Amino acid sequence: MTRTSRRAPRRLLAGIGATAVLLAAGACSSGGSGGTGGSGGGASGRPTGTVTVFAAASLQESFTTLGKTFEKRYPGTKVAFNFGGSDSLAAGITGGAPADVFASASPRTMKTVTDAGDAAGTPATFVRNRLEIAALQGNPDHISSLKDLTRSGLKVVLCAETVPCGAATRTALEASGLKLTPVSYEQDVKSALTKVELKEADAAVVYRTDVKAAGGKVEGVEFPESAEAVNDYPIVRLKNAGNASGAKAFLALVNSAEGRKVLGAAGFLRP
Repeated sequence: MTRTSRRAPRRLLAGIGATAVLLAAGACSSGGSGGTGGSGGGASGRPTGTVTVFAAASLQESFTTLGKTFEKRYPGTKVAFNFGGSDSLAAGITGGAPADVFASASPRTMKTVTDAGDAAGTPATFVRNRLEIAALQGNPDHISSLKDLTRSGLKVVLCAETVPCGAATRTALEASGLKLTPVSYEQDVKSALTKVELKEADAAVVYRTDVKAAGGKVEGVEFPESAEAVNDYPIVRLKNAGNASGAKAFLALVNSAEGRKVLGAAGFLRP
């Protein structure tokens, strides 16, 4: 009897300790990892909280539309975008900037993220894009080819060669054997397009999707050398995503029939 009464408190304490451990583990799993404002999913497995997406500037219009669709489909969620040059976005991610999804305008800039071990899984190409010349509205300089951009007195802006748009332009110029000295190099494709929209430049080499998004503010001029510099756009969920379930759901939307429809309407090509 005495031996039994001494053991009982030990069993009781052990039970209490085990329960405390289970409760603590449950609290950690339900609280998420933070960082981007999302818990990773509710009790039903549906995404909740904020999904932070780093995406190439050329995706701004189409991804903004898809973000609104996502928020409507999953009430209570929010998609926070960071649009910019893919190289700058990749540098931010490898530098520790909190993000759940990365959509790049080239495999090269995506490789920066995968080489650093910051991707969860293998990036998948979801769209392709090709270059086009954005001339002033009405094309007063009668630009009809890439060679025309080399004319004396014409103010041309290009994307910096470190960003996918600039690297693709360099490839197109090399394919045509042309040399072009721009009045400025811009850090993303939207900045290059804006120079023409504001009439600070006569022309820029941008993506066809950006010309379409300008809605008549510029004149698009196609050129055959663009076929030599078609860009693949990869997308991936990030390893340290604070909202993993939200990231998965956003990727699913991008790759769905609805996502392809929005991207196709923006001028993107199927991979």
